Amino acid sequence: MAAATRGCRPWLVCVLSSDSALLVALGLECDLAQHLAGQHLAKALVVKALKAFVQDPAPTKPLVLSLHGWTGTGKSYVSSLLARYLFRGGLRSPHVHHFSPVIHFPHPGHVERYKKDLKSWVQGNLTACSRSLFLFDEMDKLAPGLMEVLRPFLGSSWVVFGTNYRKAIFIFISNTGGEQINQVALEAWRGRRDREEIRLQELELVISQAVLDNPHHGFWRSGIMEEHLLDVLVPFLPLQRHHVRHCVLNELAQLGLEPRDEVVQAVLDSTTFFPEDEQLFSSNGCKTVASRIAFFL
Repeated sequence: MAAATRGCRPWLVCVLSSDSALLVALGLECDLAQHLAGQHLAKALVVKALKAFVQDPAPTKPLVLSLHGWTGTGKSYVSSLLARYLFRGGLRSPHVHHFSPVIHFPHPGHVERYKKDLKSWVQGNLTACSRSLFLFDEMDKLAPGLMEVLRPFLGSSWVVFGTNYRKAIFIFISNTGGEQINQVALEAWRGRRDREEIRLQELELVISQAVLDNPHHGFWRSGIMEEHLLDVLVPFLPLQRHHVRHCVLNELAQLGLEPRDEVVQAVLDSTTFFPEDEQLFSSNGCKTVASRIAFFL
């Protein structure tokens, strides 16, 4: 996905005024409406949570979001968009800290060292900028026990380890719960319910249970879910054929190209859909759209 389009204005730095906070929320809402296909719940939940948080001059706790869903459904895109609207430079901002298990925590046997380093990193960067963003990718590949060190930072105390951290944002991304979300979406389709009728209440419990039952997830026995430190569980629904088509058209537009029916159809024809009988949902969402377009141009 590409940068914000005309009318959607990226804005901020470390310190937020009330006016600029509102512009952030409006810009994010505009961009999500234009570019995030098939995710009515994610759009509404993320915008509502961010709007309330950035407009509060004295939040009682950090904003903690956990994004769940099948590959290619928009989780990483939403995270990068949040960074882009909150910080000049987006993911490259010195106030945005992006952690990957493979890069930052590759050895399960070094968990204690990683915990010490992570605690120091979070504390030090919150001292430098209380509006810091911490993004943890692929939570289902983290060594168990690592995230436990974050628990004191996610609650409602005024300070932790001498650092004011209430204006921080933590985002956790994982595929865990994706199969359960897909099943709910499939049952809704089979029951002839509109996709937009699916509500958070139908998904929240099954996602939570999937996380708590997964010993490979970073929240495993960390106390983070058990103590209700997450503000919002954000489900991403599986994408159907017309959503993938939307992604293809968006990508062509970002490349400065006119819509080409033969390219759109070629991408759709090369995309795998499931379940086998219904051929309803894209196996990779929109993840491979850009590379497929490049192949068919």
